[in-house]
Amino acid sequence: MRSSSLSSREYQSRAAGVTGPSPLGAAMYRDWPLLRKLFALAILGAALLMILTTPLHAQSQKNSRFIDVSNNRGGNVLEMVKRREELARSGKTVRIRGYCRSACTILTTLPNACLGPNARIGFHAPRIPNTTIIPPYVDQIMGSYYRAGIRDRWFGGWNRSLNMNVITAREYVRLDPQTQICKSIKPSRR
Repeated sequence: MRSSSLSSREYQSRAAGVTGPSPLGAAMYRDWPLLRKLFALAILGAALLMILTTPLHAQSQKNSRFIDVSNNRGGNVLEMVKRREELARSGKTVRIRGYCRSACTILTTLPNACLGPNARIGFHAPRIPNTTIIPPYVDQIMGSYYRAGIRDRWFGGWNRSLNMNVITAREYVRLDPQTQICKSIKPSRR
């Protein structure tokens, strides 16, 4: 009597009454180790790319009263939450200038933050880098940092929009009156 061992896939297929793998299933099963390695490399590459391309642009001078966050593209939400905590503890005024978008927007409600008079703030659904996949719960994390009309708009659709919803600093303050325009920055004429 010959003993045979079945792989878990073979066992599951036989238990389900499947007589043989489909051509696609067979190819995937045959190439599974390679697919796993490619997937792991893709995830590692995406993580590395995210780390290398997440510009925080927060410039801090030792003798300055200000930390300027300028033209920030956002990036990883959890990394921005950590950065937000650092900025809150800094004891300095955080001036959000230029274009602040995506994860950067959670900095707008820092108790020590203000918006540059010419700042533009852009909101869109959080997504896995280089995809249109919206991960679960990340929009809830971001939304927990917004207030008033900004929070209403976020949960009213911005949190699911793949398009950027851009508003000016003045529009932002109209929607969230607790937010301040920086008095230390003179508005430039456009």
